[in-house]
Amino acid sequence: MAKKDYLPKILETGANELEIIDFRMYELLDNGEIYEWVLGVNVAKVREVARKPENIVKSPGSPPEVEGIAKIRGEIVPIVNLAKWMKIREPEGAGKYIIVMEFLREIVGVIVHEAKRIRRIKWADIKKPPPSIEERLGGKIVGVIEIEEGQLLLLLDFEGILDELGMIKIFGIDEEVPEEEVERRGHFTILILDDSPVARKIIRGILEKDGHTVLEASSGLEGLDILNKYLEQAKAEGKDITDYIQLIVSDIEMPGMDGLTFTRKIKEHPELSKIPVIINTSLSDRATVDKAKFVNADAHLVKFDAPDLLKLVHKYAIKKG
Repeated sequence: MAKKDYLPKILETGANELEIIDFRMYELLDNGEIYEWVLGVNVAKVREVARKPENIVKSPGSPPEVEGIAKIRGEIVPIVNLAKWMKIREPEGAGKYIIVMEFLREIVGVIVHEAKRIRRIKWADIKKPPPSIEERLGGKIVGVIEIEEGQLLLLLDFEGILDELGMIKIFGIDEEVPEEEVERRGHFTILILDDSPVARKIIRGILEKDGHTVLEASSGLEGLDILNKYLEQAKAEGKDITDYIQLIVSDIEMPGMDGLTFTRKIKEHPELSKIPVIINTSLSDRATVDKAKFVNADAHLVKFDAPDLLKLVHKYAIKKG
């Protein structure tokens, strides 16, 4: 199952929909029964689903969940054993496939038991996971979707998983942006939207280190709620919305309302449209850039590059006073 070269038009226009790969993990229980985990990942992050490579070389110093490295289509790729991360006992002969994903400027192979199908879903249909399941998987679930026969499909937070394994690179986190590369124009109040607590923590750290004030939202719906409250306050005090928030940095993939739909709504609003929006996503493909432009985002950035983020902040944030 190779990744498509492009997404359907409906997914490119902020229609609040996405496609996911439905895959399965099987857990051998103590009573001999097999439990089926129904899991999912955004197809836009997937390069391909293939047979597990025969030659996986263990790399020194890797966490036990990392099976090793393998050569896939000419590239050296780390291979994560999802069953080990989930701490489940595998049935004999399981784990014959890998999902090769590209995000955060990295390519990673994840060993899974079976890839079922591609599903098109609405972000609005993604609900918060039950606390018991969220705790079982260490909080690394974006949300859950009810599918056939009452089964729950769990969307995994692979950013969180890779961060837990120490595999996320934050480019330039300790660097100072040279003055000749960007003119610092002040300190701003910035609203960031991301469903991943890990991503919000990283972005907040980058921005606060540069002297900015950060507001947080975990979805487009929550972001709109924050903006509308500030808009009411601005009207009551005879001020402009940009007196309170000078920039928005939004992820694309969020339950309830995705970042493209959120950005489209912002840019269609007579007052909120004054606030610049930077799309900050783990996806680096051309289609994602085009989608950001289509909904009139002011800029696009691939996570996590601290200098690039700060350059865009000082370029687009509205300077007050």
